[in-house]
Amino acid sequence: MESISELKAQRDALDKRILEAQQAGREAAIAHIRELMETHELTLADISARPKARASAKMPAATSGQKVAPKYRDAKTGDTWSGRGLKPKWLSAQLAAGKKLNDFAI
Repeated sequence: MESISELKAQRDALDKRILEAQQAGREAAIAHIRELMETHELTLADISARPKARASAKMPAATSGQKVAPKYRDAKTGDTWSGRGLKPKWLSAQLAAGKKLNDFAI
């Protein structure tokens, strides 16, 4: 069985080998990138420039934030609902009482 000090020495040796391998990989990657830059006549400005955002990503949808005309109204209270989203409690209660959705159509 190996002692703790021997295991730590092995870990240190492995850490050193890992760092050397990482450095070698970085150097190879940098050399490859430089070669590609020369081949395609690219500059650092070309590489660091951010791609243009799509117009759809910047512009909100044409209908976002716009109010929708109400389609249903409670004659007693005047409460309205556009027909989008969850049904309001007043409408759910009336429907549970036996009324039909068409009874509240505007």
